[in-house]
Amino acid sequence: MLARAVAVVAFAVVLPVGAAAIRVTDDTGAVVQLSAPARRIVSLAPHATELLFAAGAGERVVGVVAGSNFPPEAARLPVIGDVFALDLERIVALKPDLIVTWPYTTTPQVAMLRDRGIAVFTTDPRTIDGIAADLERLGELAGTRFEAQRAATAFRAAIADATRTVAQRRRLRVFYQIWDTPVFTIGGGSLITQAIAACGGDNVFARLALPAPTVSVEAVLAGRPDVIVAGTDGAARPPWLDAWTRWRELPAARDGNLFVVDANLLHRPGPRFAEGVAQLCGVLGRAK
Repeated sequence: MLARAVAVVAFAVVLPVGAAAIRVTDDTGAVVQLSAPARRIVSLAPHATELLFAAGAGERVVGVVAGSNFPPEAARLPVIGDVFALDLERIVALKPDLIVTWPYTTTPQVAMLRDRGIAVFTTDPRTIDGIAADLERLGELAGTRFEAQRAATAFRAAIADATRTVAQRRRLRVFYQIWDTPVFTIGGGSLITQAIAACGGDNVFARLALPAPTVSVEAVLAGRPDVIVAGTDGAARPPWLDAWTRWRELPAARDGNLFVVDANLLHRPGPRFAEGVAQLCGVLGRAK
């Protein structure tokens, strides 16, 4: 009995009453603490929804923002607004013990939820492996560590498989296009730029700091990309991609290196990003 009492006292010294049982750091450097695994979670970004389901916490998600359409189960959950405006009353009524957001969902409203004492985890991975790390941290918060670690391991393995033969290829200059009027591309800080590099390419607009800058046709011509890749919904080939064939001095147009990838995979920093990398590496591998 004495030994048991000593053990209890020792535990109380290590973990005082009221101390958080779970403590992780999110992608902004903020510490997120929970006294027990989250049981009711609201997701304020589509990629956050995907991360939560992949981390084994899908059954704990009770509300999502518009656009949370994957996995299919997510599309059946209550929608509590979008990244521009949240229904705070409805969110509070759902009684979440954890909110998972990203920096681009209306920050004043998220601050109001935090002020109510609701734990907030911000997912904004700045590296490809940061996606795997977010899976692991969300697993910690939801008490689904095993499932989350398994998903993170699978993600890292998929990235390694997709990029395994890249070193054997010639380096390619890549222009990644999101839209045509105006011409939108991706800057150097984008995860897509990292994906291009991992697939053996160099983003011709990597010097630009904005995540999704606009560029002129003249700037694209001056960049002389070997490959042009369009990121579209479902990898549907847009008319504006083949419009580049009018510029025969453009290496990508001259050699027929005009490809499409699925934006749903590469434009969301979630678990399917690995599929997007595999798709991107595949099209770059077909370049002439």
